Amino acid sequence: MAEVIFTLLMLVMLQAVLGFDNLLYISLESKKAPIDEQKRVRKVGILIAIVLRIVLLFVLVSVIEYFQEPFSFLTGEIKDVFKFAFNGHSIIVLAGGGFIIYTAIKEIWHMISTSDLSHDVESDGGAKRSKSANAAIVSIVIMNLVFSFDSILAAIGLTSDLENSTTAFIVMAIAIVASGLLMLLLADKISVFLAKNRMYEVLGLFILFIVGIMLITEGGHLAHLKIFGNEIVPMSKTTFYFVIAVLVIVDIVQGRYQKKLIKEEIAKK
Repeated sequence: MAEVIFTLLMLVMLQAVLGFDNLLYISLESKKAPIDEQKRVRKVGILIAIVLRIVLLFVLVSVIEYFQEPFSFLTGEIKDVFKFAFNGHSIIVLAGGGFIIYTAIKEIWHMISTSDLSHDVESDGGAKRSKSANAAIVSIVIMNLVFSFDSILAAIGLTSDLENSTTAFIVMAIAIVASGLLMLLLADKISVFLAKNRMYEVLGLFILFIVGIMLITEGGHLAHLKIFGNEIVPMSKTTFYFVIAVLVIVDIVQGRYQKKLIKEEIAKK
């Protein structure tokens, strides 16, 4: 019993830590929906994702070996240039990473672009909304599943020592629901924070960009990619969190320095 409780606590902590980038994506994606629908988009998206995570967990437990084995038709090499052995896991992670990078770059470009400023404000004075509520929910659910794929595989690894497979499944399901409810609790708070501190949107998008890079390197490693004989090495979680910490510190220092310069300019006048 003690082992089960300890494993459950470890899983909840793991899901919470790995869910940070997911929360960030949810907050940024929900902003594309109409203002009066954003809160509903976050809640419905997370609730649907929790249910689908349980389904995904059941599927992975049943067919995990098929996700790990390379596909014969996607295995090969180009003489001394490119070598690959794609499996289901690598394809999902690579696709998710590529989409996140695309989304981050698109949003960053939109922020710095001046060509469409006249179209960025609607008649009600609000920011431009590029998606319907349902489209935003679908995006949140899909990316939630991509983010959860690795965490579920890690959960399966953590519960592999439990003797009873049914107990292991229940423990993983409880951890998924608990982490989902935590996301539900924090999603609105993060969205409100970003709305009140819009300068941190850029930081959030660059964090998403790094998340995409991490997923791409992980997917490349899972696919046994070798380019000119050099194997793709996945970005470690330690490196990822170090980069995020540096980005946050730089953003805070830059913000304070900018305020100092503004005060100096005002004092001169």
